Amino acid sequence: MHLSLTLTAAMAAFACFGEVASMPLEETLRSLTPKARNVLKRATPVAPYFVLYSDAYVSTEPTVSEISGFNVFALSFLLESGAADQAEEWEELTAAQRSSILSEYDAAGISLIVSLFGSTDTPTSSEYDPIDTANTMAAWVIEYGLQGVDIDYEDFAAFDAGTGAAEQWLGNFTTQLRTQLPQGQYILTHAPVAPWFTPDRWGGGGYLWVNSMVGDMIDWYNVQFYNQGTTEYTTCDGLLYNSSTAWPQSALFQIADSGVPLDKLVIGKPATAAQASNGYVDPTLLASCVSSAYASGWNGGVMVWEYPYAESSWIATVRGDTWPMPSTTATPTSTGTTTATPTPTGTGNCAGVAAWTADAVYTGGSEVTYDGYLWTASYWSESDTPGGTSGVWINDGACTSTATAAAKRRALPPPIVTAPAL
Repeated sequence: MHLSLTLTAAMAAFACFGEVASMPLEETLRSLTPKARNVLKRATPVAPYFVLYSDAYVSTEPTVSEISGFNVFALSFLLESGAADQAEEWEELTAAQRSSILSEYDAAGISLIVSLFGSTDTPTSSEYDPIDTANTMAAWVIEYGLQGVDIDYEDFAAFDAGTGAAEQWLGNFTTQLRTQLPQGQYILTHAPVAPWFTPDRWGGGGYLWVNSMVGDMIDWYNVQFYNQGTTEYTTCDGLLYNSSTAWPQSALFQIADSGVPLDKLVIGKPATAAQASNGYVDPTLLASCVSSAYASGWNGGVMVWEYPYAESSWIATVRGDTWPMPSTTATPTSTGTTTATPTPTGTGNCAGVAAWTADAVYTGGSEVTYDGYLWTASYWSESDTPGGTSGVWINDGACTSTATAAAKRRALPPPIVTAPAL
């Protein structure tokens, strides 16, 4: 697919943001070409992030209904030597098959990305060149039409050496990836193990150094709170507030206290006890932890390893009353479309929030009221009904107040207009 041409068209349209500063945001968005609008819809979603990895063999990607409730699906893995496992499966599909899957996922608000390295590759120890490796992997992402990358760096020997070589490699690699996969157009995440955020433990500064140097380039962290000891991160207190003395200051809020933005921290857990050596938490208990963290001001989201052991029912349980899933009961509308009746759980403060209208343009983070509920847009949207099949809108719960006023629409940040090098 000619993604480079699509990006060029989008970026040419984006230029109008700077040229016509007085133009209302809604009018500006409406002036975009269809290709530019498609690229804008591919832009990074806003928190909460619900991330599902796929490494175990399946013959093709799951249907939208099988992974409903997730908004990011990560094919695993792209290695230095080339695509493997589910990334290779994606590579072997025809262009038409890939295009069909991407269209279905886009319509459902699911971003399709690829995870890099995993436990197979040891980039620093194996002396991979960070610049060349980044260029090669970015070119693969663009060629095969994916929406971003997740850096699953697991070179433990390099980190343990304490020389700073691992951290420097990650910084150089991330920086170069961003020159090829511009922020706002492509997702770029990291998937570190939680102990790598422990202060004063790693000679090169660990992931606190990475975050201080290139954190602005990273959209969020899929933190692996597992495989670190049989009792590590297995209670809500240990996961969220007070990690053990084995890995001090590495619980969720402790990492945030060390300077990592709280809304960039995604809680990662295995789908079942068989999917990790240790660290498994029952989905119902995890839902309780998620609810507690949310009440304390966290909104990052949840990551799980891996499909098909986790799918729609798993994430529905974990989201629980914190981010309730809409029911599957379809209700016809006057326009002939159908919307899902939301599950009546949770509450949202709807005071001052305008009602959703079909002819308005909304950006990621916009809030509306609809059918007695508060909804937040995950990304750019026009005429996508809250609770509908697009998956754009997150149900924040039943309104505690029905007062309405001007919509709280957040303006898009200034887009990057430099075309990615191919």
